[in-house]
Amino acid sequence: MTDEPILSGAEPFFHPGNDIGVLVCHGFTGTTQSMRPLGQQLAAAGYTVIGPRLAGHGTSPQAMAATTASDWIASVDEALATLRKTCSQVFMTGLSMGGTLTLYTAAKHADVIKGAITINATVQINSPDRASLALDPTMPALVPGIGSDIKAPGVVELAYKQVPVPALRHLYSLVGVTRDLLPRIKCPTLVIQSREDHVVDPSNGPRIVRLVGASRVELLWLDNSYHVATLDNDKDLIAQQALAFIRSIAGR
Repeated sequence: MTDEPILSGAEPFFHPGNDIGVLVCHGFTGTTQSMRPLGQQLAAAGYTVIGPRLAGHGTSPQAMAATTASDWIASVDEALATLRKTCSQVFMTGLSMGGTLTLYTAAKHADVIKGAITINATVQINSPDRASLALDPTMPALVPGIGSDIKAPGVVELAYKQVPVPALRHLYSLVGVTRDLLPRIKCPTLVIQSREDHVVDPSNGPRIVRLVGASRVELLWLDNSYHVATLDNDKDLIAQQALAFIRSIAGR
């Protein structure tokens, strides 16, 4: 990992609030920019909100190539530890791989996470094209990116324009491990899935619902957003439903 400067808009954020904490996590090759509006709406409701910058993200694809799934998990765990210092209840939400990390964290810290909200998370990549890249030693170090899959006109995601192939291998590892951990998730789980998503197969939504071990699992379909739904036409609906979900568990 390097000490490269952070891209403008990709900085981590923290909003102090009450003793209910929410960890919001961005996705693979993305940045905190994609989660900042949701984080701000959660903070406006009075919650303590933290948005970590995952290791290797928000700088350069070359920096990301030097990171692993364990590094991304460590970024989440550090943010979780920060919330636990002042919060009696902790919730987590994430977009895309951030949703995968939300599920991973809910399984590994089942005694801590009180509720999980995923947004176009993946537990099954279902892409022969991407799979063909992951372990092929003849592939270049960088391939075209997957950012800015947004239906709303004029909205751009701050994400790498290239995907580092070494990181893609670690994405596959994280996704597979998380899928096998889903039965260990016991907290209430809200699964938000775009019906039309050009990055994550929409079948992931129902698949997560089937495999999660929690007694309360809800599926919300989005009809007017693509993959980066937190910046898309349904962003306010996501915030409203996330707030209602958290309040139904936290009581406020």
